[in-house]
Amino acid sequence: MLTHEFGIMREYPGKKSYDDYTPEKYGCISVHDDFILPICTKLKELRCYWFSLDRPEFGLAYYGVTLIPPESLEGFMDILWGEPRLSELMALLAEAQRENKFVIHFGI
Repeated sequence: MLTHEFGIMREYPGKKSYDDYTPEKYGCISVHDDFILPICTKLKELRCYWFSLDRPEFGLAYYGVTLIPPESLEGFMDILWGEPRLSELMALLAEAQRENKFVIHFGI
């Protein structure tokens, strides 16, 4: 089963590279790829970072690690709006936005 993992980064990401697969460190939730794949094109509009803050990109690092900054969370939630199968992810994004935290994504 192909899944993406999303979690809230409780500390501001440092200048290090986040290339280790450590979803348990961030209390990640799993989202099946069948729900992420259809929105990948829309997510390419969002400013993100791939593996480190030194690598600004747009959208998710589908096969890697994405750092989603607080300023991109509203746009992410707009893309998810009205999709009941993604309510757990929507709640995680809303919590991160309220707390002004980054979200980390571990791709498939």
